[in-house]
Amino acid sequence: MSCNDNKPKNYINHIIAAQNKSGVSKMLGGKQSVEDIPRILISADRSSSGKTTISLGLMAALVSRGYKVQPFKVALDYIDPSYHTEITGRFCRNLDGYLMDENEILDVYTHACEVGEKADIAIIEGVRGLYEGFESLSDLGSTAQIAKILNCPVIFVINARSITRSSAALVNGYRNFDPDVEIAGVILNNIGSRRHAEKAKEAIEYYTGVPVIGIVPRDPSMQISMRHLGLMPALEGRRRFGDGDFEARLHVIEEIINKGIDVDSFIKIASSAKPLKSPENSIFSSAPNTEVNHPKIGVAKIGVALDEAFNFYYRDNIDLLKLAGAEIVYFSPVRDTALPEVDGLYIGGGYPELFAAELEANESMRKDIKKTSAAGMPIYAECGGLMYLTEKISTGVPGKGTYHDASMPESTHSMVGALPGHTIMGQTRVISYNIGTLTKDCLIGKKGNSFKGHEFHHSEIREIPEDAEFAITLSRGTGIKNNRDGLISGNTLGSYAHLHGVAYRELAGSLVEAARKFRESRLLQ
Repeated sequence: MSCNDNKPKNYINHIIAAQNKSGVSKMLGGKQSVEDIPRILISADRSSSGKTTISLGLMAALVSRGYKVQPFKVALDYIDPSYHTEITGRFCRNLDGYLMDENEILDVYTHACEVGEKADIAIIEGVRGLYEGFESLSDLGSTAQIAKILNCPVIFVINARSITRSSAALVNGYRNFDPDVEIAGVILNNIGSRRHAEKAKEAIEYYTGVPVIGIVPRDPSMQISMRHLGLMPALEGRRRFGDGDFEARLHVIEEIINKGIDVDSFIKIASSAKPLKSPENSIFSSAPNTEVNHPKIGVAKIGVALDEAFNFYYRDNIDLLKLAGAEIVYFSPVRDTALPEVDGLYIGGGYPELFAAELEANESMRKDIKKTSAAGMPIYAECGGLMYLTEKISTGVPGKGTYHDASMPESTHSMVGALPGHTIMGQTRVISYNIGTLTKDCLIGKKGNSFKGHEFHHSEIREIPEDAEFAITLSRGTGIKNNRDGLISGNTLGSYAHLHGVAYRELAGSLVEAARKFRESRLLQ
């Protein structure tokens, strides 16, 4: 394995250096504890109401005014948070009420607001409709649940296309459904004319008493490119559109929001949030685990794949790997010709199917990863990473369907081959929480460990040998084959399950320990 230059590359500067951005502090109300930081949650009546672009525009508007904005996203999603991070210069964090208990949600929230320079304001983007969650008769896993745990006022976004007076009934219905959720303001989106705006605003404020703080016109400039798993990730957007055009697109959204929304009222509502209690027994409060780093062995280094093909990571996972004693070294399977000098690999999700030709063309990287896998280096891969480690990926398979706004011609490309199987892109569409149990000791934990995670993919793995080994049995979810996940070969493990290190606490420590043992074995040879 050869070494490469590990200075941050241009294509990942925006993520790696995000916390280093600084601006003039606009601390609201003087010196504050994290529990008192103004916070606000942006939700909607349903998906596709425009809450993502409105959230982005508001974050950009506040950053332009000098505020340090800490972004959050409800539920387990990577793509919306990539834009939040781009715009605010602070890593977006995910809050999921199904995977995390109340204390863990408070812990993630507090840690995010504290890390680096303390945030001035927190903006939380909801998921789907305000009350959509895991169950029909409770708010488990919903945006409403997070609003209540964080004592957070809600801005309610309505796609008001073709409705005026009915929008008042909509607000009343959502407000009265759960009185413990404070709907403190409304933003009307997709407004077609001044008369349309006046009628809807007048009806809402007369019948509900909730102020309308924003009128956003129907404008194609508010659209962000989509593909089969949702929005195009921000990192890929920079590559496809170029830095200048990408920035211009975001700037147009900011201008529309500044013109249509009363940002001062938005800040005032955020400042009305009630104080929070501090989390107990924070998973982030411990000092780095130096016990796993013997003086003669040194620090275990974990290589994290990060480029336009692989960028689905929960930032908390990276922080927890560091707290467990690891040094993080970023590399690109698309662009780098060889692995950096590391003791383990973490290859996250992404879109390897869209960059399959480039991944195949980088033969030296593929061979290097396969060689290190055969040598026993611990390699952990999630979803897109799993696909990359299989023998090949086929796209555009006849009879297997197409994808929304994704160009994938009929083709087959060779991949790493560290794991058996042939990845097929097709009509398979899996979106689900999953629950799994480890059936053997492996690099992510001990036999009998259980986890809650999630899977989100449009692929399936075929041509898996009958004697293939799996480390995970799922009681909920689909996995790779027959409710099994965690395909393994030696010390390499790939799964469709995405894990969050706060919800599954063994993840970070187990990966670092596996990397440390590999480092030790090499140094003692």
